[in-house]
Amino acid sequence: MELKNKKIVILGEDIYEDQELWYPYYRMREAGAQVVIVGLTGTETYHSKYGYPVKAEIAAEAVDVNAVDAVIIPGGYAPDKMRRHPAMLKLVREVYEKGGVVAFICHAGWVPISAGILRGRKVTSVSAIKDDLVNAGAEWLDQEVVVDGNLVSSRSPADLPAYCRAIIAALKSHG
Repeated sequence: MELKNKKIVILGEDIYEDQELWYPYYRMREAGAQVVIVGLTGTETYHSKYGYPVKAEIAAEAVDVNAVDAVIIPGGYAPDKMRRHPAMLKLVREVYEKGGVVAFICHAGWVPISAGILRGRKVTSVSAIKDDLVNAGAEWLDQEVVVDGNLVSSRSPADLPAYCRAIIAALKSHG
């Protein structure tokens, strides 16, 4: 149970990429972490690109950031919705600022862009948002996973094994 006593929140919103939410969800639970789905009202049900539901357990504004060790942001088209929610951006920014792990994959880079935390950092993503990341001041690398301090990023579902290993390693090294 390498992540015992770690609390991880995963952001939920409609049109999330199924694998990019559920693979980390179960992998982090398997490692012993407490994993909580965060939404807007705390009880909304969101549907994936393929219709699979996930129910939020708590609203973003109700999360005690001091109790959170990491936030994981799944891709798909959900990040385009997430980045419009000030409470989600505030949560991501505050976890980042306190030194917690911020992990994002595929299109999820839109959220840390809008949270204003990527200037001068190394990241990766699906190539479709490379220009967005570069314009936000990040250095974009075409690698399966990029770890820069407390940021962990990956490109696509094919990178999920490396992405989850990197999240676990980052959580173990960041307290």
